[in-house]
Amino acid sequence: MTPTPPASAVDSPATAPPAWDDALLRNPHAVADKQRRVRQMFAAIAPSYDLNNRLHSLGVDQYWRRRAVKLSDLKPTDRVVDVACGTGDLTLKYVEELAFHNGTSRASRGELAAGQVIGVDYTWEMLPIARSKADFQMLGVGRDERTSRSSATVVWLNGDAQALPLPDACADVVSIAFGIRNVADPARAVREFSRVLRPGGRLLILEFSLPTNPLLRGLYNFYFRQVLPRTATLVSGDKTGAYKYLPESVNTFIGRDQMTGMMRSAGFADVTQHPMTFGVCVAYRGVKSPAAR
Repeated sequence: MTPTPPASAVDSPATAPPAWDDALLRNPHAVADKQRRVRQMFAAIAPSYDLNNRLHSLGVDQYWRRRAVKLSDLKPTDRVVDVACGTGDLTLKYVEELAFHNGTSRASRGELAAGQVIGVDYTWEMLPIARSKADFQMLGVGRDERTSRSSATVVWLNGDAQALPLPDACADVVSIAFGIRNVADPARAVREFSRVLRPGGRLLILEFSLPTNPLLRGLYNFYFRQVLPRTATLVSGDKTGAYKYLPESVNTFIGRDQMTGMMRSAGFADVTQHPMTFGVCVAYRGVKSPAAR
């Protein structure tokens, strides 16, 4: 499915005022119009989003996503919904894994069920990039056929994590990578994830965290707050304050125990957390209880 821009995506982010300033960044999660500012920010950095991710994580972000896919315990017929899919990195890793389980090659991944993987993002400007990456990765297939096969396997939707444009109990796996802290009401989003999951379905949340070791935390925050905002802004040419928002949104977000508690309150059982890379990133996993609504 080719994403269609909403009316709100017509205005150029370059003409808009900065989304974040120092006053707002004291606690960006308490800002009343956080949702609008997040959309403006991601619309502005979409073209350079992948480059900055690779440069500033030294490629480790791809390992984190692969780990999340493995924790999902995919079955060949599972339907996956990747929320806050951005430019499609995690979404396409699910496609690769499902192709592997189904015994299909990269070039024939269109043999997976139509719409078996769904990528949803609140920022429309991310979705054409994701679609292009999906088409490009269909190596060995002619251009027209590549596009039709990719479209059949992955559906890209412009939607809100708090009100997914999907029916009840339609998915076996729901994932969200580095997006839950950007949602206006994370608890509402987690309840929405439970709604679209079938009983026994798995929820995977990837999110930044802070190392528990004080020395490592200090070193990490120096890089996160002093180095990354300058270099990432230079690479992207961003004027919205996106890379000042990033460290402050992590430092002021809920802790690991609060996250697992939120998942349990939404009807998830067997909730576990899996810290990676000295605790810089955590994968949270839960299974929807049969009794959960």
